[in-house]
Order: sequence, then C-alpha cells, then structure tokens
Amino acid sequence: KGQYIYDEHGREYLDCINNVSHVGHCHPDVVKAAHEQNQLLNTNSRYLHDNLVDYAKRLSKTLPEKLCTFYFLNSGSEANDLALRLARQYTKHEDVIVLDHAYHGHLTSLIDISPYKFRNLEGQKEWVHVAPLPDTYRGIYREDHKDSVLAYANEVKKIIDQAQKKGRKIAAFFIESLPSVGGQIIPPEGYFQMIAEHVHKAGGVFVADEIQVGFGRVGKCFWAFQLQGEDFVPDIVTMGKPMGNGHPIACVATTKEIAEAFADTGVEYFNTFGGNPVSCAIGLAVLDVIEKEHLQAHATQVGNFLMELLNQQKVKHPIIGDVRGVGLFIGVDLIKDQEKRTPATKEAEYLITRFKREYILLSTDGPGRNVLKFKPPLCFTMDNAKLVVDKMDEILTGKTQSNVCHIFAK
Repeated sequence: KGQYIYDEHGREYLDCINNVSHVGHCHPDVVKAAHEQNQLLNTNSRYLHDNLVDYAKRLSKTLPEKLCTFYFLNSGSEANDLALRLARQYTKHEDVIVLDHAYHGHLTSLIDISPYKFRNLEGQKEWVHVAPLPDTYRGIYREDHKDSVLAYANEVKKIIDQAQKKGRKIAAFFIESLPSVGGQIIPPEGYFQMIAEHVHKAGGVFVADEIQVGFGRVGKCFWAFQLQGEDFVPDIVTMGKPMGNGHPIACVATTKEIAEAFADTGVEYFNTFGGNPVSCAIGLAVLDVIEKEHLQAHATQVGNFLMELLNQQKVKHPIIGDVRGVGLFIGVDLIKDQEKRTPATKEAEYLITRFKREYILLSTDGPGRNVLKFKPPLCFTMDNAKLVVDKMDEILTGKTQSNVCHIFAK
C-alpha cells in the first residue's frame, strides 16, 4: 500500500525504488477504475471505445503540440521497438546512436541498442554507435570543463561524421531523458538541443525514452526531457512503467509526419491489447491521481528535502562522492577516494544489504554498481526521506567506528 510493501509475516518495508507503482502500490482510485471497467468490457483495440480517445486527449495535453499521434502498447520494450521502426521508416536510414551503458528494453532489437546488455552478449552491431555518457561527475568531461555540454555534443557529431565517411546513415539518436542504469545521470541543460541539431542535419530523429522517468517524477516538469528547456521537442517519445501503476500499458507519441510515413508502408500497426478499455481506464486514473494529489509538487518538495539531507551526509562521510537528482529521481555516488572517484562497489552492496535488514528497500545502479538509486512511488514522504537518511548515517558511522573496511578488503 502506498510506499510500503509487506512480506508473508506482515512486516512492513519502505519501498525506495519502485518506479512502476508510480502513485503508490494498490492506489484505491486506480484499483477501482480497473475493477469498474473490467465489469463493463475489456477486449482488444479493434473495437472502438471512448477510453482510448479520452486517454490520448489527456496525454496530448501534457506534451508539446507537434507530438499529436499516439500508439498504445503493453510495455516499454514494445514502445522502444516501435520507435525504432518509426525512425527507420521515416528516415529510410538504419543506424542508431545510443549512450554508453544505456538500457532500452529486453527485445532482440533493443538489446542491440543497449550497451548495458550487448557488451555481455553478442557485442556491438555495425549499425550501432555508442556515445559517451554526459556524466559531469565521472565522465570524460567533468564539472571543471569549460564547456562540457559542447564537448559531449561534439562527441556525437564525431560519431555522425565517422559513420557518414563509411557510407552509413543515421536513423535515430536514442536517449533515456535521465539515464538510469548509467548511474542516475542528469544531462547538462542544452545537451539535447545540440544533439538534436546534429542528428537532424544527418537526416535522423531524436527519440526520448521516458519509460522510467516520465509522468511527473522530476517534479518541476511532467516529462524529463522538458528539463532541457521549452525550446526542445523530441521527434518521438516513448513511455511505459508508471503509466499503469503496475498494469501493463505503454505508449509512443510522435509527429503526424512520422506517423504518416509509417502508414505509407501499407502494413497497419496493430497491438491486440494496446489501448484496451481497462488499460486506458487505469491510465486515466493515474493521471487523475497525479493531478488530484499534486504529486508533481510533492515530488519536488520531498526530492529537494531528500537531496538536502543527503548533501549533509556527503559533508560528513567522505564515501559519498556525489549527490545528484531532480524530483524523486536521485543518485548517491559512493567512492573509495575523493581524487580518483573509484566506485565503492562492495561498500554500496553492503549498504543496501544493511538497509534491507532495517526494512528499507534500496538498490544500486551505474557501471560500477556503486550509485544508490532513489526512484520511489511519488507518495514517498519527508518522514520517509528522513528515516532513510538517518539509517544511512547510522550505518556509515558504524562502519567507521567498527572499521568494517576489513570486511570489504576480504
């Protein structure tokens, strides 16, 4: 219920990482909407139903005007797979640029554009190009660089130039609006605009993957790509996880031009359960709850408070190298030394194990598995934030006093 989950013995755990139960586990309004629609009708989307149109209209109000065509699906992986098809059909190109450590889904097509996965499987395909993660803390261009935005954007331009010299053509640049698996990264403002300019000149499109971070998680904006500024609009936006609060529903939003090029194939796109009446009723209920409970403002307020507490811990505990985030998307980068910023992987694993003993569920991300990730349901409270940080302080202080470093050394 809410931000809590319970085991078979009734013990209550605080959930700090479940970005699927976006408005809280088993939210009564969402459960009610599903139940009521299930009693009336649930069928495939060959049958017309008002819920589909009503939901598309509601979604369109949250997005820039040019993103006016919607495809409904069952999962984020399906959404990104369709985005890839749309991009290739529209541009008539094949190649894709992605960020290092990116993850875009579990389908074969998406494993191919997810360095997080393909590096441990069959490797990188010829049509896939990997750009450096725009990480100003431990990336190739850091906070002391005179213009890290331009530097990271130029890395993408170099990739495009090199690909074109080989006769290859760019179909799309795929990016998680806030890279999560890469370590809870906040791309510097202006980066998307510069990338889009290079990609568009190459005849490609810009795909913003909002599957983990959309629907108000960042607080100040409904979509994470909007953090880059009002002048930036992606060509395709994919969404998933939080849409149904645990129910399988996903969406691709794109422009009329891209949708028409896709339709010109003469092969219709059909998804049996995408946009079915129950899924859309649930989606509408989630939007209602976000609005009714002011969850965007709540995410900003609680997120700022949590960041403030975590930054106080950073001053106290040298193992905390960086605290970064926006709204209720926050990463705590644990390091072994301040100068080299070596990932404190074992220490991070120890911390999350200790948290679990305290009935707090937290996890790690990043290439070094050393970044504590906070992506809780949006009903997460200030009291929850204080509890977690107080426990973190206790664990880290205890570690220092008992010299648990010996454990890590072994």
